Amino acid sequence: MLGNEQVMISIVLLVVASMYASVGHGGASGYLAILSLTSFAMMEDDWLKQHAWSLNLIVAGLAFYQFRKAGHHLPSLSVPFILGGFPMAFIGGFIEVNGGVYDSLLSAILVMAGLRLLFPVEANRRRRAEWGFSRCVAIGALIGLVSGLVGIGGGVLLSPLLIILHVGSPKEVAATSAFFIWVNSASGLIGSTTAEGVLLDWGTLLPFSTAVLIGGFLGSRYGSSMASERGVRLMLSAVLLIAASKRILSIF
Repeated sequence: MLGNEQVMISIVLLVVASMYASVGHGGASGYLAILSLTSFAMMEDDWLKQHAWSLNLIVAGLAFYQFRKAGHHLPSLSVPFILGGFPMAFIGGFIEVNGGVYDSLLSAILVMAGLRLLFPVEANRRRRAEWGFSRCVAIGALIGLVSGLVGIGGGVLLSPLLIILHVGSPKEVAATSAFFIWVNSASGLIGSTTAEGVLLDWGTLLPFSTAVLIGGFLGSRYGSSMASERGVRLMLSAVLLIAASKRILSIF
């Protein structure tokens, strides 16, 4: 039987998943933020990473399916980032990060994600920039490494960069981000389980997975038309920034 805390966390995860899925993200930064504000914050870093990645696989998979089904996926845009991200996410997931270093990295990512939600990047209608293949691979590799170290999929880093640099329309960026997130999450999870073993608590993961499955479906299908999108975005941003503050204070 689920405890009160698990029920509340599941409800919040559902909302977070729907918000992230609506823009092609998996939501790992949000899941880590939520868990950091609960008793699960005491769990070891690899436990948190493996659970965040597992939830990411569900939501990013749903988001990619919906955006690809709608015709927004451009393989030529996704492939170079995937080629760079996949091996480096494995390496990042395999590396054991010191607790203080992990808290610092995660806090930085949470702050970045929170600020992005407060000040969303607007699409520019200028002609798409032409980027070299090798440069995209290098960017994918760097984001993949950070994703593996922290326990995210990297969408919060990739998608604003793609929009700012005009390499795709918002929906094309969402499709590419969802694919990138799914691949990085799978790779990071494999790397972490190879190094530390499987740390997944199925009793915890099942209700959380059910919540993000529902949220991910609703968000990826109807996200852009959610009437309360701005309000949810502001609340989610507050959660990310509060969680980052909590992590930062715990370092000192």
